[in-house]
Amino acid sequence: MNFHNSDSLRKALKVYFIMGSPNCKDNPARVLQEAIEGGITLFQFREKGTGALTGNEKVELAKELQQICREHQIPFIINDDIDLAIALNVDGVHIGQEDERVEEVRKKIGHDKIIGVSVHSYNEAMNALEGGADYFGIGPVFPTKTKEDAKPSNGTKLIEELRDEGFSIPIVGIGGITADNAGSVIQAGADGVSVITAISHAPSVTEATKNLRKSVFEG
Repeated sequence: MNFHNSDSLRKALKVYFIMGSPNCKDNPARVLQEAIEGGITLFQFREKGTGALTGNEKVELAKELQQICREHQIPFIINDDIDLAIALNVDGVHIGQEDERVEEVRKKIGHDKIIGVSVHSYNEAMNALEGGADYFGIGPVFPTKTKEDAKPSNGTKLIEELRDEGFSIPIVGIGGITADNAGSVIQAGADGVSVITAISHAPSVTEATKNLRKSVFEG
């Protein structure tokens, strides 16, 4: 699938699941399988936070989850760890403002891979676009406890502002998103929503994913 055709990427971003072992109450591979069963459209491996795996254990988990995604034709991207992304030849990376510059990452991973960038302002959006980002992650849209250093939530204001300014790049909203509020993020102009605990901590991962998907597609 060519993700540089932005229509393919827009579809892939619809129900975007982010997870690493610290976010799971169950075995990460099982959580991912159940989320795929429920209808996620893209997966980001984000192995960060208290108790995160490092070294070989991290690599082995990444390989296992990548294999599951491959079997189900779900794009697999890695948060921040560019070396691991290159070593495993994954579909792309997601970087934050504190990580390497987009231009540098693009040189390293090549032009056929997806680069997502977290943006929190118009200026950051312009810089990411000029640097060669394929999509923006914008948030936190709603209050979230998943990231200890999360910025204050800003609602859908920035998504609306960028769309009003004519940005056509695919956008995914993140932060505190649930099946109850996902529709409002899509209505604001996002192409999809990304969640962590709304899926990984749900009593039934598959049901939670189905409900989230329904909100997005009916959004």
